Amino acid sequence: MLFRKSNKNKMNWNIISNENDLTNLLSISNKNSCLIFKHSTRCSISKMAKSRLERNWEEGINITPFYLDLLNHREISDKIAMQFNVVHQSPQVLLIRKEKCEYNSSHNEISYSKIKEKIL
Repeated sequence: MLFRKSNKNKMNWNIISNENDLTNLLSISNKNSCLIFKHSTRCSISKMAKSRLERNWEEGINITPFYLDLLNHREISDKIAMQFNVVHQSPQVLLIRKEKCEYNSSHNEISYSKIKEKIL
């Protein structure tokens, strides 16, 4: 279960780039809450939402963060939408626990405090 990491921030993103990564995320979600951030690298709203998450993220919080680059991996984003029965949006966050989506939000509604509330 090896993921490629992006260590530019304290979130320590796990990168989703293929179906195996999604399968591994589902496995992890049985032990720990997982956050999927679906990001469009060309969208200013998406960049703002990602930046807000990274700035507010607290080390030691019991969520494993995952990052999906929508422009390079749209097929995985579509699979996520089907898997968790959510409408595809960008940017979008999904909180996954025990292989189920317990919370999702998009655009300016993405809020670290709301995500944190869902796991406490």
